Amino acid sequence: MPFLHIYLLALAAIMSMMTMLWIISIKIKNVSIVDLFWGFGFVVASVVFFMNTEGVETRKILLMTMVSIWGLRLSIYLAWRNLGKGEDFRYQKFRKDFGEDRYWWYSFFSVFLLQGVLMWLISAPLLGAQFYAVNELGLLDFLGIAIWIIGFVFETGGDLQLARFKTNPGNKGKVLTTGFWHYTRHPNYFGDAAVWFGYGLICLSAGSYFPILGSVLMTALIIKVSGVALIEKTLNSTKPGYQEYVRKTSAFIPWFPRK
Repeated sequence: MPFLHIYLLALAAIMSMMTMLWIISIKIKNVSIVDLFWGFGFVVASVVFFMNTEGVETRKILLMTMVSIWGLRLSIYLAWRNLGKGEDFRYQKFRKDFGEDRYWWYSFFSVFLLQGVLMWLISAPLLGAQFYAVNELGLLDFLGIAIWIIGFVFETGGDLQLARFKTNPGNKGKVLTTGFWHYTRHPNYFGDAAVWFGYGLICLSAGSYFPILGSVLMTALIIKVSGVALIEKTLNSTKPGYQEYVRKTSAFIPWFPRK
């Protein structure tokens, strides 16, 4: 089956999932549920790719395992963190601005359709790595695995440390500056970008080049749009002591704090 046909199959699967989530969100009046399925959506895309490609079997199994571990971990963590806490303030603002009578259809295009298309575009290296059968596992594969492990440790460790920090009432209003957060202000976002850089290297090792733009897009979104930039803007104006933390600590790539 041609590359584009398989890629479009994944789009159909992702949009089917997003449409079902949209219908549920209307019933429960909570658009935030879309965020819980961000990681799981890539697992869905990877399953489609795995079932319809004839690439190197070892690489396919390896990548499917890596994506499943990363995607399911992220979705389970977000579900644990957000379920029962109501709709995210960003979506509440959109709901208020557009009104209940219009927001139900606006949310499909501005939230569910948008995230589905982004998920599909970003998933390209996951297909590229599984589509071609020209190269057995090589140096780039193992380098990609190593970077993926580093990213997964930073992302998972950063999330766990932040969750533990927030459970202590004495830390309210304080800034977490220990553990992974001692070396980067955003260990979870750095880890996410590293994970996708790892996927990109595995894609390159398989002999696929253009699809790695999906990894580039993911990193750009993390740094410039929905991740680092958004959090920095909010915390700089709302959390005391954060500007001092900014002065000392690397914004993204882990490094030793400045004195």
